[in-house]
Amino acid sequence: MKLELAHALDESGVDRIEAGFPRVSEDDAEAIRLIAGAGLRAEIWGFSRAVPADVEALVELGVRAAVIESPISDLKLEALGVSRETMLERIAKAISFAAGHGITVAFFGVDSTRADPEFYRQAYSAAVEAGASEVVAVDTIGVATPEAAAYLVGRTVEWLDVPVHWHGHNDFGLATAAAVAAVQAGATWVHGTVNGMGERAGNANLLEVALVLEALYGIHTRLDLTKARSLAGLVQERSGYALDPWKPLTGDNLFTRESGAVASQFHDPPAIEPYSSELVGAERSLVLGKKSGLDSIRLKAEELGLEVPEDARAALLAKVKALGAKKGRLVTDAEFRAIVKRGA
Repeated sequence: MKLELAHALDESGVDRIEAGFPRVSEDDAEAIRLIAGAGLRAEIWGFSRAVPADVEALVELGVRAAVIESPISDLKLEALGVSRETMLERIAKAISFAAGHGITVAFFGVDSTRADPEFYRQAYSAAVEAGASEVVAVDTIGVATPEAAAYLVGRTVEWLDVPVHWHGHNDFGLATAAAVAAVQAGATWVHGTVNGMGERAGNANLLEVALVLEALYGIHTRLDLTKARSLAGLVQERSGYALDPWKPLTGDNLFTRESGAVASQFHDPPAIEPYSSELVGAERSLVLGKKSGLDSIRLKAEELGLEVPEDARAALLAKVKALGAKKGRLVTDAEFRAIVKRGA
């Protein structure tokens, strides 16, 4: 399954794929082997803690790039019973070992957004000195506002002469906004997932982040948005998780219209849509229900190839509304056909 998803991500324009954490299981290690050998355009990255055995597993697999993580907030350090000094030593040792074996390292400071700013700078500087060629500002529990994300990334860009990533979670519903703010502040990479999947409230939704950057800020991302909905559907199917129908970009409701007032403007998509259905590989559709209007009847009849005289539309609309209210749902095309047939 991971290989199938990696191919889909690659075809959608995702530049880097974090394929797994080899030390956590043999399944992850095998997935990395398969994906790395699949000839994809995207760079394949591994993941590990700043622990010797974890990094050794990356070396044994022949991984060429990896995110190496280490907790840096006092809350995390105290929970682990590890001092700042000891953690700095672990960071330097692990990154030095990985870089010495030809691995491109992005240092990932767990709980960055709750770390002491001075120790954050100290830890990230130590990581770069040890050989990290990139760094990740990390909002582990999703508490960063967009302003905080921009501030942390901006300062990191000032302090270190290496590319800066942003990794955020969605516990306050701010993951997309924070990721966009991070990019505006200088982040060159955004970590995220398809459909925002992840622990707790999930991670930043890569598809939404790309849409916002492209459509609202004019920032090119290289992600092919026309494949966004098919990619989201594949991940939904393979994961077994359902998507909310009102989800931005990928939700079923996004380009589906029931309102009669909106149906009257159906011929002019920019009047009723924030972005075109073509941009994200979707199709517009009209559905019938208790909110429908006369234009809804006309357009649905034309769509289904049904002859409905103008003077019959009001009576049909009343029947559609009544059925929709009675059933507590939308009226299907088959039900509408039957209503038209009975009316004839």
